[in-house]
Amino acid sequence: MSPPPRPLGQCWFERFLSSATADYDSRWTQFFSLSKPSFTLLLRLLNSSLSSLSPVPPNYALAAALFRLAHSASYSAVSRRFNMDPDTACRCFYTVCKGINDRLSHLFEFKSDINRVIVGFGWISLPNCCGVLGLEKFQLDGNLLGENGSLIVQALVDSEGRFLDVSAGWPSTMSPESILRQSKFFSCVEESKEYMQGPSFELSDGNSIPQYILGESCFPILPWLLTPYRKSDEKDELNPSETAFNSVHDGGTEIVKMAFGRVRKRWKLVAMKWKEKCFEAFPYVVVSCCLLHNFLIKCSEPMPDENLEVPKDQQFPIFDGEEDEMGKRTRDVLASHLSRTSM
Repeated sequence: MSPPPRPLGQCWFERFLSSATADYDSRWTQFFSLSKPSFTLLLRLLNSSLSSLSPVPPNYALAAALFRLAHSASYSAVSRRFNMDPDTACRCFYTVCKGINDRLSHLFEFKSDINRVIVGFGWISLPNCCGVLGLEKFQLDGNLLGENGSLIVQALVDSEGRFLDVSAGWPSTMSPESILRQSKFFSCVEESKEYMQGPSFELSDGNSIPQYILGESCFPILPWLLTPYRKSDEKDELNPSETAFNSVHDGGTEIVKMAFGRVRKRWKLVAMKWKEKCFEAFPYVVVSCCLLHNFLIKCSEPMPDENLEVPKDQQFPIFDGEEDEMGKRTRDVLASHLSRTSM
């Protein structure tokens, strides 16, 4: 049985609250990666989820969890700053992560705000586009998944870099195609038909294009998932329309990399190697960070852009299986449209 929390006295956080009273005191961002108004709003949204942590006040629990996320702080370091024992710091952290998953899940807006998503991509020359799908690796310490093993996150983002759907915790021993086909997102498109059932878009040449998303080259091309053209043995160069498509596609996939880069930059805990014993907790923590990313965009918080580094281990093998003919036709129609509009 864990010892009871130590009495909450004049610890570091208590002194901080006494001195950082201004709404936009830069120390809030320095220590917790968000401003005081955003912290206050988040606390209000999560308050009922944190009541089980009594006698630890909800604001202490939230601040402790955000501090750990922002600085990759150990539970011992958190406990010293917030005057709680490490076991309590751990309990606070996972309770906050669960609260974020439960209370902020509506911020994955693929289904609820699809019209906004489509309009956003229209501004960057992608008519009827519903998102960009990509993968990100997060390193795992130990040999659970073999040498250099990692956990993979599949994410769909909009044109502004908001996460629309996140599926986290896949082992790197799985292929990108297997991850896609086993994800809930794939099921919602292919089986329940909840997604991607909107009207086609009429192009200026008289052709129409259905709703689609862009996908990295590690995925198969599907009727609703368009991957880039690649050179074949018989074809040394891409034609102008294929080149135009790949150029716009590259810009789209860059949005996914940027979104993950911002998550890693703001929440340094997920940029570190994860221990094997934390394997099962990993998905909840990463999804929490993606939801916080969306939340802070809603709050108009500045996003970290400087010195965003893409980890060098993010390469995935190019899909080399059978190509879907309907997907290829849709890609050709879109490529022709992009070639004309880029002239």
